[in-house]
Amino acid sequence: MLRELIDQRDWLLADGATGTTFFQMGLEAGDAPELWNTSAPDKVRALHQGFVDAGSDIVLTNSFGGTRYRLKLHNAQDRAYELNKAAAERAREVADACSRPVLVAGSMGPTGEIFAPVGALSHDDGVAAFAEQAAGLKDGGADLLWIETISSEEELRAAVEGAAPTGLPIVTTMSFDTAGRTMMGITPQGFGALTAGLDRVPDAIGANCGVGAAELVATVLGITEARPDAIVVAKGNCGIPQFVDGHIHYSGTPDLMADYARLVRDAGARIIGGCCGTGPEHLVAMRAALEAHIPGQRPEIETVIARLGDVSGLARGEQPGGGHREGRKRRRG
Repeated sequence: MLRELIDQRDWLLADGATGTTFFQMGLEAGDAPELWNTSAPDKVRALHQGFVDAGSDIVLTNSFGGTRYRLKLHNAQDRAYELNKAAAERAREVADACSRPVLVAGSMGPTGEIFAPVGALSHDDGVAAFAEQAAGLKDGGADLLWIETISSEEELRAAVEGAAPTGLPIVTTMSFDTAGRTMMGITPQGFGALTAGLDRVPDAIGANCGVGAAELVATVLGITEARPDAIVVAKGNCGIPQFVDGHIHYSGTPDLMADYARLVRDAGARIIGGCCGTGPEHLVAMRAALEAHIPGQRPEIETVIARLGDVSGLARGEQPGGGHREGRKRRRG
């Protein structure tokens, strides 16, 4: 169904932030939102309904921390299958009640463990954990699996291998939040090349979270440069996080996120949404912007900086030792 919709449309609107929205509903810091799939199902349905009403074509399940390794922090590791199935069921209920097609994407976030050879988690154990999660999401009615916020090649490979037996379409996104790279040093171009060589090539690839909308657009430019053939996802944070009155507040306005949507579409993304801090009001503005948008030229980094804010040196084409990469030099004007 993902391929059918993407063949019919130039772009699809994904949803916004789960955690930020749940905190506004009363989730306490340190609590597992996945437990709400069974203990507070009305709140989970309300999350999805808000995004669907705002125009989202894809909603992600409340299962980001749904592997047994994350759930063990809450003594719920033996409930992994149950909680993931319930997460997909809650989203499915909302999607099926909508008069237009809405896809349910089974969110699969990182385990929180470091994979071998650097860490202790073996490839096989990682694959088994992701497979358990994927099975629950499929059985709950997910249309596709959405592997997100990954930072290492080892975890990406394990997640894709664990998801593949379901036969569902697979989307993979990494978070580029460390000087334009993932925490484990992967560049956007490197990610593009890596995904092309997987035994199970994902149906769509891209970036989520990170350090703001500007860097997300720059990241998409790197991914589409490496994989011009790919369906690319952009799910950027709503501006930059700031502490206001003891709480984290994201600086992005609906107008900024609308401009981000236009720029990232011109950068080559076809599935566009928001991550941390992105609420229904931002998605309404993003959908309106995309519906009215006349496609333009691929944006230059200077244009991204001028309209959305600064980006990393890597995104500007700088090398660690100084200078610029050939082909990504800054241009005047």
